[in-house]
Amino acid sequence: MSNKFHIYCKYLLVSGMASTVVSCSNTRFLKEGQMLYTGAKVKIENDTISKKEKKDLQAALEANLTPKPNSTFLGLRPKLYFYNIAKEPKKDKGFNYWLKYKVGEKPVLLGDVDREFNKDIIVNYSENKGYFNAKASYDTVSKNKKAQVIYTVKPGSRYLIDGVKFQKDSTLVNQEIQSLTDKTLLKNGRPFDLDVIKAERDRIDNRLKERGFYYFHPDNIIVQADSTVSKNHKVELNVKLKDNTPDLATQQFSIDNVIVFPNYNIQDVKDGKYSIPMDKDSLSKYRFDDIYVIDPQHKFKPKIFDRALYFKKGDLYNRSNHNLTLNRLISLGVFKFVKNEFIVSDSLSHKFDAYYLLTPRQVQSLRLEALGRTNSANYAGSELNLNWTHRNFFRGAEQFKAAIFGAFDFQMGGAQNANNIFRAGTNVQLSIPRIVAPFRFHSSSEFVPRTNITLGYEFQNRTQYYTLNNFTGSFGYVWKENARKEHDLKVIDITLVSPANVTEEYQIKADANPAMARVVAKQLIFGPTYSYTYTNTMLPKTNTVYYKGTLDLAGNITGLVTGADVKKDKEKKIFGIPFSQYVKIENDFRFYHKFTEKSSLATRFIGGIAYPYGNSEFVPFSKQFFSGGSNSIRAFRARTLGPGSFDPRTIDPGTYFDQSGDIKLELNAEYRANLYKFLNAAVFVDAGNIWLLHDDKDRPGAKFSKDFLNEIAVGAGVGLRLDFSILILRLDLAMPLRVPYYQKGDRWAFDKINFGDSNWRKDNLVLNIAIGYPF
Repeated sequence: MSNKFHIYCKYLLVSGMASTVVSCSNTRFLKEGQMLYTGAKVKIENDTISKKEKKDLQAALEANLTPKPNSTFLGLRPKLYFYNIAKEPKKDKGFNYWLKYKVGEKPVLLGDVDREFNKDIIVNYSENKGYFNAKASYDTVSKNKKAQVIYTVKPGSRYLIDGVKFQKDSTLVNQEIQSLTDKTLLKNGRPFDLDVIKAERDRIDNRLKERGFYYFHPDNIIVQADSTVSKNHKVELNVKLKDNTPDLATQQFSIDNVIVFPNYNIQDVKDGKYSIPMDKDSLSKYRFDDIYVIDPQHKFKPKIFDRALYFKKGDLYNRSNHNLTLNRLISLGVFKFVKNEFIVSDSLSHKFDAYYLLTPRQVQSLRLEALGRTNSANYAGSELNLNWTHRNFFRGAEQFKAAIFGAFDFQMGGAQNANNIFRAGTNVQLSIPRIVAPFRFHSSSEFVPRTNITLGYEFQNRTQYYTLNNFTGSFGYVWKENARKEHDLKVIDITLVSPANVTEEYQIKADANPAMARVVAKQLIFGPTYSYTYTNTMLPKTNTVYYKGTLDLAGNITGLVTGADVKKDKEKKIFGIPFSQYVKIENDFRFYHKFTEKSSLATRFIGGIAYPYGNSEFVPFSKQFFSGGSNSIRAFRARTLGPGSFDPRTIDPGTYFDQSGDIKLELNAEYRANLYKFLNAAVFVDAGNIWLLHDDKDRPGAKFSKDFLNEIAVGAGVGLRLDFSILILRLDLAMPLRVPYYQKGDRWAFDKINFGDSNWRKDNLVLNIAIGYPF
């Protein structure tokens, strides 16, 4: 205890000295008469409000004061220190400029503080929160070239609402407002609050916009506060239309004509008028049902607009359909800009025409993409795609995509001398902006549902062992409930795996090992798959999440109809290949926390299980789970970890094959920080493993059991990411901290770490080279 106490005292002494040195270093750079502003404090003098009200008011007032003092860390001002010690740069670039203006922070001086302005802010904010008789003063406390401003506030009693009246008259707009009063935000007994009043005005405006009052505005409403009709600090509110409200804002509008310009160009409009005549005779030749599509060159089928537009002739205007239509037009993917105008066509009947001005995107494009693959059923690693896209393939906003790709999983180091994985292939997809089915599918979402048809081929090469030819095809639907929720249903998803170029060396070993034999066996997999994705990572929030759940049902109906049962010697085949029958569930959950604009924490959990039955004794190799690699547990080479506590060192050193499992659990955590412009760094920890559902005599310890927690592998490392906007190159150096195939009680590897030993480095340090983030 004595030794720890001395260490603690030394730490405090060093910290105190460092604080003093840095603090004094900052003030010594000040000129004569200057004082470093260290911030403001608000004191509230009031005995009639609760402690919580005091605390909330104090926090809000301090948050509104300007300017903010220099940032601190552990009581120090390191950014200010860097600004002070850096020389004034001669150019707006270079090390000195970066240190002074990017890392450093300019000193905030007492002379920068407008104390009278802050006093007015305090009084105004207090009154806006119901403290009508607020008074404020300030005092400045200075010492050792540092100054703090202390504001004293006497807010008085807070006024409460004692009655809310809505103006009544016979006008249509007032009748509509009266129908909305039961949902008012202004409640008796609640404090007077200007922010709540503004929210009430917005609420009324939003509801009126849903009922045809297109030209209405929140500023047309005034809320008058009368404190003379009540006693004991009460206030009565009177909600009414302003006397100068424009007549147009009080009228309820409906849709007359709906006119679409799918090839809009700003040059088509001169002096506020369209170059194409808008009289009824000229429009008639462009009519399609109840809309007009001005498309003389017939680049688009009119029916796509009939599906996307939610306004029809005679409909009462409402904001929901207005926004829904714009978003659906954008989600078609063929228009770069979508603009909307409403022009009064009949002022007596209160009708206007709806114009949709659509600027097309480039119809065809060629793009190079760099991706990181994270699906555990696929080879983990990095992929380069060359994509060709046609966005209006049959003139109905159909997107046709064709791609060729090459991929790799490349790792250096590690205990096993494994071969790397190379993949190449091609795929095509036709995406139709509607549900093609024998039933009607109605979607009120702002996103257009799509029918997707895909075909693909992939060549997988495990050097010196075998190659696999994968043929895939699918037909299904993708639809979104909103920007956060997406559904992907493949009614039929077919995979045919055909091995080729199996080396004699591998075949000999496969004949003696059933698990290796299944790797190069022909596989026919078909059935429906469904995935649900939820994400709010696109929002500017401190905490965001991503979730994807997948259900894969292979051969279920076929197995039921044919009575397939491999355990009773009733294996069924199609084209001479046994079809696979299994159920597979996988969950991928991610959580992101943003500390600052340049630092964040990313975490991920993966949990999945695949269960074979009927026509299959085992889940097909290509659909099993794998662990290890650049997008998984990075301290272990790709697909070498597991299953369970199986020891890969028992395998013939000249043999290498992927270790697969029926169950997967994985947890990853990664701290990410920006170092300089395109250079990012990371510190990460990965944990997890895979297991089998049944015993395998060739892989002892592979079966999942109640002891599974003792078979969790753990790895950690550091990484660099070169973010070039169009390409993110990732370098992750990892080492194992816990190895599940070591003896029980000796699986943690901390005591074995020896960076000075070249053999240890060779066997334990794994360098992952990949493209994109791992998750």
